[in-house]
Amino acid sequence: MNSQNNYTALVTGADGFIGSHLVEALVKSGVNVKAFVLYNSLGSWGWLEHVDQQVLDSIEIHCGDIRDPGSAKLAVSGCDTVFHLAALIGIPYSYTAPDSYLDTNIRGTLNLLNAARDYDVNYFINTSTSEVYGSALQVPIPETHPLQPQSPYSASKIAADQLALSYYYSFDLPVSIIRPFNTYGPRQSARAVIPTVISQIANGAQSIKLGSLYPTRDFNYVSDTVNGFVKIRETKAGIGETINIGSGYEISVQNTVELIASLMGQQITIESDDQRLRPKSSEVDRLCADNSKAKTIADWSPEHAGIDGLKRGLKKTIDWFSDPVNLSKYKSSIYNV
Repeated sequence: MNSQNNYTALVTGADGFIGSHLVEALVKSGVNVKAFVLYNSLGSWGWLEHVDQQVLDSIEIHCGDIRDPGSAKLAVSGCDTVFHLAALIGIPYSYTAPDSYLDTNIRGTLNLLNAARDYDVNYFINTSTSEVYGSALQVPIPETHPLQPQSPYSASKIAADQLALSYYYSFDLPVSIIRPFNTYGPRQSARAVIPTVISQIANGAQSIKLGSLYPTRDFNYVSDTVNGFVKIRETKAGIGETINIGSGYEISVQNTVELIASLMGQQITIESDDQRLRPKSSEVDRLCADNSKAKTIADWSPEHAGIDGLKRGLKKTIDWFSDPVNLSKYKSSIYNV
């Protein structure tokens, strides 16, 4: 075991897309992991139930809710690092239920920060999102770009980031803000555009229902995002800093859809679905990361960069979704809010 990996980490949101991949990566590198999953009556551990059994056998599962201070404190107990990923992330649902985003994304973060302060954790890595930048005013987007809350979701994440940084300045809590751009890969929710397209095509659809096609995005394969978390934890230079994790490659939604169809060997038509459109002023038109800070501070760079890297990442994602066992977990015929 690498001595620098001889620590115990709490991963909140471990039952989710990125969180489950992060748990796998940490365990395989020798880190002791406590996985915080959302308590539910089914006793489900989410995507953790689909990781390698050896990984699952080596972690501690904590079922609870970050909205509850006591649950958060129990989870942080015994851990010297917190990777905080748990959040409500669906942008469309934030228009419908904004209160729940404040409770989970802001109050939940506060509960974990207080627990981390009580237990003197060595590192608190808070997960942000490129959505906090809104439509790019400059490209590529540096960490100094103005924050533009174009959805209740974005506003809640801006607040959580600032709250975390306030604990760094006020209480010397070792905080880093990691700001992933549009992560994609196996296990991603069908609320995101890439799984939406792949799952519809894999289920035989020839007409694909989508929202806006003109916005551009910076798609970052999940293993690159996870490596960003790991790299930032390995350096103290990231404490008190906000760090973009993105590929630095920009592509429109329409070109992404066409690329996926080509890789899957299918010809499709695109059907506009009004319920998938954001309110006009809420749509983020353009995202592309300046990742130079991550390269300098954390020695991080994406392995799936540029169009060739995107193709490789999409191929792996298509292969995973095309497995009937995995595809059966998605309801591609309905709009997932």
